[in-house]
Amino acid sequence: MTSSPIVWKIKRFFNIGSERQLRDAVKMVDSLAKSMIEQRREMGNFSTQKDLLSRFMANIDDDQYLRDIVVSFLLAGRDTIASGLTSLFYLLSQHPEVKRAILEESDRVMGQSGSGSRSWVASFEQMREMHYLHAVIYETMRLYPPIQFDSKYCQEMMCCQMYAMGRMERVWGSDCLEFKPERWLKNGLFTPECPFKYPVFQGGERVCLGKELALLEMKSVALALVRRFDIQVSEPDRTPRFAPGLTATVRGGLPVRIQERNG
Repeated sequence: MTSSPIVWKIKRFFNIGSERQLRDAVKMVDSLAKSMIEQRREMGNFSTQKDLLSRFMANIDDDQYLRDIVVSFLLAGRDTIASGLTSLFYLLSQHPEVKRAILEESDRVMGQSGSGSRSWVASFEQMREMHYLHAVIYETMRLYPPIQFDSKYCQEMMCCQMYAMGRMERVWGSDCLEFKPERWLKNGLFTPECPFKYPVFQGGERVCLGKELALLEMKSVALALVRRFDIQVSEPDRTPRFAPGLTATVRGGLPVRIQERNG
């Protein structure tokens, strides 16, 4: 049931309830963004820094615009990454053979320390060599896209159903409902599909600007956790149910059991 617009307008006018909480939250985000900008400004020499904010600050002298950029990085890459990783660990719990294959590939690329233990963190160059891990991430988002639907306007409103498109037999074949990372590999190398067949990141001029950063974040976190911990879903027979919203959020969360690996 949707409340009348007059309700939130009254709350905003008197600065009470949810409107006060929203205003406080915005102030906190603004303060964080401002501190990040000031910190980078104190460092100086933007052209020699490799982070994204410094790249923008080298060409833009508008704090409000920079604030919007910081907020976009913070918010756009938070819920979607969390959603993708939640689905990933659910699927890995259902498919232990995929988890073993990730470990085998990472061991081959990263090796082990002199004591025989696994390193948790991979370099950028090492992650580029992990084609199977990349395929696992793509296959996860085919079945459980972080953004399940999106609307575009071109003379009339059009809705793109990423969740449905990832499960269509005429698009992905008779095994469209199966979790098969191998469908993305040819001769052991990751081979992408047309972005209009796999619209998780959109395509063409409207492709997601944070695509490569999002993939890098997901692979980094997934790899570090898989190599250090064995993560199992507490209720493996329970299929995740998603709450309605722009970002796919598992209703009630995804309870898991975590055990540290030996070696």
